[in-house]
Amino acid sequence: MQNFEYCTPTRIIFGKGVVEKLPETMKLFGKRVLMTYGGGSIKRIGLYDKVKELLPDYEIYELSGIEPNPKYNPSVLDGVRICKEKKIDVILAVGGGSVLDCSKAIAGGALYDGETWDLITGKAETTGALPIVDIITMAATGSEYDSGGVISRKETNDKIPYQSMHLFPKVSFIDPTYTFSVPKHQMVSGVADAMNHIWEDYFNLDPNGLADGMMESALRSLIRNGLKAVENPEDYEARAEIFLDATLACNGILAIGEQFSGWPMHGMEHALSAYYDITHGIGLAILTPRWMTHILSEKTEGRIAQYGVNVLGIDSSLPVREQAEKTIEETYKFFESLGIPMHLRDVGIDESRLQEMAHHVAVNEGLDRPGVYVPLTEQDIFEIYKASL
Repeated sequence: MQNFEYCTPTRIIFGKGVVEKLPETMKLFGKRVLMTYGGGSIKRIGLYDKVKELLPDYEIYELSGIEPNPKYNPSVLDGVRICKEKKIDVILAVGGGSVLDCSKAIAGGALYDGETWDLITGKAETTGALPIVDIITMAATGSEYDSGGVISRKETNDKIPYQSMHLFPKVSFIDPTYTFSVPKHQMVSGVADAMNHIWEDYFNLDPNGLADGMMESALRSLIRNGLKAVENPEDYEARAEIFLDATLACNGILAIGEQFSGWPMHGMEHALSAYYDITHGIGLAILTPRWMTHILSEKTEGRIAQYGVNVLGIDSSLPVREQAEKTIEETYKFFESLGIPMHLRDVGIDESRLQEMAHHVAVNEGLDRPGVYVPLTEQDIFEIYKASL
């Protein structure tokens, strides 16, 4: 088992109607609030009005229009400017993971005198951040319970993970009923994203039985409840379990004591959604079975088969290679059963920029460094992209 340090300072408030506790929570952090959100969904479901009703005595400034794959320019830059000009005390992020990721970058930049991009790229150290409270409305990224986010910069086709212990939200409100109205393609994308957070920890060079068991349980939960939520979007128990799975999946607790694996699918998908602005979880679902096929070997077949037997119910009496092959096939079929388009061409990506993206990933994501479960060269990445067409 690997040495580790573990700390999660975020307070989780989970369940139906928990947003009613917002006033008593916000008073801990100050009266000058930057409220961040995306499009019109929080207004359509009444959450925007609810927040205003609950915080009548607060000085609330707003940053709206935060997009999926949140952009450095204008969203992060506008948020940092507002925080500095209005002397904001606390950020209230209301929406999905993209809103929260963007808010984390704003929180760090608000207390930094230089260019916020320097913090995101690691050129400068994040030494503090404004406190963040969030009301999360989509089960996907797990940003409500972790210390990082991902920010896109379109002019350079970069999609950069930004992480610091200062970026953990102070409090996260999670009410699964807010996910009832999330469109199906976004809901299933969130399931795929959460599953990838788990897989990328599961496929590592130094596993342990406790972590394996927790991750396998979460994967079974996501598969079972993902199918239930497609069938009935207002199945509260299914939605609640998906949300808790997603919240824990990127926090580190499920893979405690295991070696970091390099997160290959995320590394490759960052280019897809940076170049083409596709939905992150959809890109992950397309890549995952092709990555598994590409790395399948005598070295990896046992691990893939273990996931298949323990999560998907693959027959353990079959030869190990056959177990692994069936595992990959069933993983593909599961995503297909959710209605996810399973080819890059289905989401508007052709072969014209595959080599360029593969080079970008090879240079920027470090997928061939020591410790990666199966190191990927630029040619490997290109072949996985090509197989995904």
